[in-house]
Amino acid sequence: MTEWIYADVWEAIADAIPDRPALIHGPRLITWREFDRRADALAAFLIGAGLQRQAKVGAYLFNAPEYLETYYAAFKAGLVPFNTNYRYAADELTYLFDNADAEAIVFHAEYAPMVEAIRERLPGVKAWIGVASPGHPVPAWASDYEAIVAGEVGRTIPSWGRSGDDLLFLYTGGTTGMPKAVMWRQDDLFNVLGAGGNVLLGVPPLETAREAGERARAAEPNLTMAAAPLMHGTSQFTALGSLTAGGAVAVLPSHRFSATELWDEVHRLKVNNMAIVGQAFAAPMLEALEAHPGRWDLSSVRRIGSSGVVWSFENKQGLLQHLPAGAILFDSLGSSEAVGLGASMSAAGETAKTARFVVGPNSAVFTEDGVRVEPGSGEKGLVATAGFVPVGYYKDPEKSARTFRTFEGRRWSVPGDFAIVEADGSMTLLGRGSQVINTGGEKVFPEEVEEALKRHPAVRDAVVVGVPDPRFGERICAVVEAEPSAAPPTLAELSSHVKTQLADYKTPRELVLAPVARAPNGKVDYKASKALAIEALKVAAAG
Repeated sequence: MTEWIYADVWEAIADAIPDRPALIHGPRLITWREFDRRADALAAFLIGAGLQRQAKVGAYLFNAPEYLETYYAAFKAGLVPFNTNYRYAADELTYLFDNADAEAIVFHAEYAPMVEAIRERLPGVKAWIGVASPGHPVPAWASDYEAIVAGEVGRTIPSWGRSGDDLLFLYTGGTTGMPKAVMWRQDDLFNVLGAGGNVLLGVPPLETAREAGERARAAEPNLTMAAAPLMHGTSQFTALGSLTAGGAVAVLPSHRFSATELWDEVHRLKVNNMAIVGQAFAAPMLEALEAHPGRWDLSSVRRIGSSGVVWSFENKQGLLQHLPAGAILFDSLGSSEAVGLGASMSAAGETAKTARFVVGPNSAVFTEDGVRVEPGSGEKGLVATAGFVPVGYYKDPEKSARTFRTFEGRRWSVPGDFAIVEADGSMTLLGRGSQVINTGGEKVFPEEVEEALKRHPAVRDAVVVGVPDPRFGERICAVVEAEPSAAPPTLAELSSHVKTQLADYKTPRELVLAPVARAPNGKVDYKASKALAIEALKVAAAG
């Protein structure tokens, strides 16, 4: 049985299609030959800097070719790449790099002032590597990325070799606590992402690394737009899968997401696939299409994929009206530590209901004491997946034991999402248990109330949090971002609207009109949203 190593597969592809595009960023185009050569040079530099087998390499970068080059170099050198949230402040970054035992950090030079402020607190880092950008030269104390990758070093293979046991760290968002590194073996991650195959297209998994090159040579070029940040698992894992299929990965020219720019690039580059993260991306995408009907040629689009947050039914219907026949919206239920929990696919005329997912082939729903939930029972349970799952959380055995559990004699990843199993075997997602609101003994999952709120025509976005209540412990507060073209909705209007879809105890008792706090990856920042709601209600009460 093949032991999968990303560098081996990508090297075979680079040898097979050296002149095809691999990475695109605005006017920049990097071929597979250049991608491979630049990663070899960076890998050799990291080894020369004293990094040993499985040393940790951080990518403190916005979306750019250097992100995936850094990962490729780490794979080549038998090192461990990890993601960094570029919005973190000094103490958060220090925690992250220290927690990861980072020995090399590749950073965009515009973050140099932040790095300058913390690097003396991180004596374990042996190499600071700066990537210049317009107006932001590499500081004198860092190595220049472009100078490093300009070298010709030949194929870099470390003296300790490579292994399918080599790791990739994916740090969780940390919106409900300190970020934790999910440890993925390359072999497990490669397999859970399809092993070079594609179920939707009927493409079987690869059998050898060499076959990846042969398939790439025979296949039509395929272009994926990583619209969401590569620091987020949805975009990063989509990019890994696209490269493994011999395709190219494009990123938007600007650092901040713009739906207009996205559609401009889809039109210009003839993009086939897109990676987004739910409503935060999909809502402005639909608004741009409706504001500029017929402006863009979208005939190349075959698939838009999302994971990590709920994506609304109405938005999917709207997008499909603008996309070519046969285009698919693929909504994946998964997380950093659990890929393939479930999936929902939508096409023209058959849009799937929001939060209704087909259970993955290695997934199930269990009660908290490990009993499998029966279809149609109405019982709430935890979604779990088995098979190819992470090793655990880095340096956190307690959290690892809570998340990676043994049910029915198998090891399962149980990230904390609750669901009901319908009579037909599909799952209706309720939400993450850590966000559950306990109001008078009744438990309310924010996501189902948020989805109900978003169906109101005056609501552009919404998040639901629990605020303190002297009688019920918590009461439900809706933080709502109103549609700019509509009159701001009232609490009475929204409560009446929610009651048509959900039980009365799930109805919001408070309303705060404010922009929804979301991270760059599109996920709701519940901690910030709750703080905002509590403060806004205090101010309103005082006034």
